[in-house]
Amino acid sequence: MTGTPLDRGRLTELDALRGIGALCVLIFHYSTRFHELFPQAAHVPFSFPGGNYRVLLFFTISGFAIFFTLDRIRTVADFVVNRFARLYPAYLVAMLLTLSIEYLAHATQLLIGPVAILANFTMLQGFAFLPEVDGAYWTLTVEIAFYFCMIAIWKFGGVRRLEPVLAAWLLVRWLYWFWPDMPERIIMLLVLRYTPFFMIGMLAYRVWRGQRSLRQQAPYAALALASIATIETWDVTIVGCVLVLAFAALIHGHLRFLAIRPLIWLGGISYSFYLIHQHVGFVVMLKFAHAGFSPWIGFAAAFLVALLLGTAINRLVERPAGEAILAWWKRRREGGKLPVEPAPSQS
Repeated sequence: MTGTPLDRGRLTELDALRGIGALCVLIFHYSTRFHELFPQAAHVPFSFPGGNYRVLLFFTISGFAIFFTLDRIRTVADFVVNRFARLYPAYLVAMLLTLSIEYLAHATQLLIGPVAILANFTMLQGFAFLPEVDGAYWTLTVEIAFYFCMIAIWKFGGVRRLEPVLAAWLLVRWLYWFWPDMPERIIMLLVLRYTPFFMIGMLAYRVWRGQRSLRQQAPYAALALASIATIETWDVTIVGCVLVLAFAALIHGHLRFLAIRPLIWLGGISYSFYLIHQHVGFVVMLKFAHAGFSPWIGFAAAFLVALLLGTAINRLVERPAGEAILAWWKRRREGGKLPVEPAPSQS
């Protein structure tokens, strides 16, 4: 017997989890990472290394949420336009704003060369092994590679037999473990470092949609955890177990207590917030430190600036630009200028 989805609309608990992840990444960067990069500057007297696990939560959420796109597209072009509309406008504005603030503040330690800057306009700089305008952008390389893998699965096989494909994907990950000299671009393109975490989200989504039962997914979840346990360290294995339990609770409605307005709101702006928070926040904290203010004031000011800029980019760029691009694409499709190819069989 397959599971029954709690709500086929927007999962507010998923937004809340995004909000929690956004808070963790900010606290990690403004405490631990800031002190690593600028040991001479006054900083808050605590470290938050656990925030480094936040990307694993984001990747699990991406594994769950990717089907919200796959379930409503008909062609590969639909997918590409959808992801471009979702990611690129906010990214471009955040990148240019970050660069401008770095140059105006003469934050030379944060600046990168002109070739790398030009590569950053493509969002593909990671595949060329070039530095990012903002260090937080490295996760976009992982996301783009994940999209490539998922659209390949959708295009050539659909998701009717998704779980065996995921199991095969984990076998390739084990090959990467046994073959330490595997070319780095293959590792990146197949997201072999993070496959189990995306997989946990995908398995949970299938139960939430009523396409599979929890019992059917359990062996594949165990396989994902085994992949983590054999390759990663013990603490990452614990994180994997926590994520499995958290997403099992999510799809069964046990995380509704997280759906509070501040977390949902932060989750709603989390992408723009993530793009703008790190280097801009570092500049703010450096300026406050140089002016002799308490590092707590600098921390709070950086947090406030990140929230304001993240909200502005989300409201003024991410949402309207994304909607405009999708509306333009829909008009082109309805105008009969683009052929419609049949979608792979979905279940």
